[in-house]
Amino acid sequence: MRTHKELVAEMLKNPAVHAEVERLEREEMPMLDAILAARKAAGLTQAQVAERMGTKAPAVARLENALITGTPSPSLKTLRKYAAALGKKLEVHLT
Repeated sequence: MRTHKELVAEMLKNPAVHAEVERLEREEMPMLDAILAARKAAGLTQAQVAERMGTKAPAVARLENALITGTPSPSLKTLRKYAAALGKKLEVHLT
């Protein structure tokens, strides 16, 4: 049986997988890091954010996990609610 690290190394040999990982790291990770850092900077727990969003803490945990893993990708509506719960506004820009 192969380890997780070995499986990842094997998958990254595929040029398409490698290119997608690089794209995610370059384009999406800074945004996702900013979203997760915003909750910490606001000093809020997942439960507090959930209450402000009108949902339960496990839903916020799943959302944050989705932000980290990229699967499933949260909707803009959900990200706007998350941002609003932090007293922030979500903006999306095309450059």
